[in-house]
Amino acid sequence: MNETETKKLLQQVARGELAPDDALLSLKMQPFDDIDIAKLDTHRGLRQGVGEIIYGAGKTPQQIDRIGHALWEDGQRTILVTRMSREAEEYFNKDIPFTYYPEARAAVIGAMMPADTEAQILVVTGGTSDIPVAEEAAVTAETLGNPVKRIYDVGVAGIHRLLSHTEEIMTANVIIAIAGMEGALASVVGGLADCPVIAVPTSVGYGTAFGGVTALLSMLNSCASGVSVVNIDNGFGAGYLASMINHMGGKQ
Repeated sequence: MNETETKKLLQQVARGELAPDDALLSLKMQPFDDIDIAKLDTHRGLRQGVGEIIYGAGKTPQQIDRIGHALWEDGQRTILVTRMSREAEEYFNKDIPFTYYPEARAAVIGAMMPADTEAQILVVTGGTSDIPVAEEAAVTAETLGNPVKRIYDVGVAGIHRLLSHTEEIMTANVIIAIAGMEGALASVVGGLADCPVIAVPTSVGYGTAFGGVTALLSMLNSCASGVSVVNIDNGFGAGYLASMINHMGGKQ
């Protein structure tokens, strides 16, 4: 919908010819913006509360640059790019606001949404090797307007390290538990917390870790209540889901 059509729609509402809810539905149903290399869902923010997010893996630096600028020109002011390589970061034309987070392999075009809740998301990892996935989750959640606290390298091989953070675990609103190897961290955290726990298996581990499959199956079979599981290394999915849960307090 272009500017002229949008004004016409608003004028119909002003004249009482169209109900506000019907106008809103019309806006939500608007099509995408076809730029040849991609079909941009420019009304996703209106439908879902969060605008389109760019998945950088498999895209060329040129494609990421063009898509990012197209979304910005359409008016989206918070654009998250996940799995963005250093090559793509260096290529990106920084004539618009741009911040790169190397540990997360992610970038934010524009600015992170301001935190609109005091409820905290806690990101916990089994080991230091899990930090890239954890940072993807944390940066995603922060970009979507959430306070985030990080507690890294507290795996069950030295469980006293985790237990020293019991208060933070018990007061968090949502917890993202990230671990490779046998993935036991999620069950232990789930047994301590009274909030939803999102488990993220990582591909960290020796041979029979099977690239994260062992941790995935362990987490799926958790005996702790309230533990859900996302895909292997899917820090973004965990951060996005945690944000949705963290903002549910405003729903009626």
